[in-house]
Amino acid sequence: MLVVEDEMMVVMNIEGALADLGWLGVSFAATVDDALALLEAEHFDIAMLDVNLDGQPSYRVAEALALRAIPFVFSTGYGEHGIEARFGDRPVLRKPYSDQLLGEVLASLLPAGGEVMP
Repeated sequence: MLVVEDEMMVVMNIEGALADLGWLGVSFAATVDDALALLEAEHFDIAMLDVNLDGQPSYRVAEALALRAIPFVFSTGYGEHGIEARFGDRPVLRKPYSDQLLGEVLASLLPAGGEVMP
């Protein structure tokens, strides 16, 4: 799983929540360039993108994920109205969200059976 988030406290919360939920193999990126580099270097089954990365939108990462057919969810404090229309079909986690909701949304991105690739 790829998590793109620029706020260190949020990253720590996500990391803890994912560990509690049993998610392993999570990579984090704080910038668009770092996320794109990780996409070139590693395989991801799903991703979670903060919409606003220190003033820069994460849409280039979303485009790269879509081209690779990797399911992803946006996370934002702005809600669905802060997402560009071309990504209107993607799920959105509105900050703050519960660990339970995070787990449910991520599980909904997995292929049938809930298994990720090794």
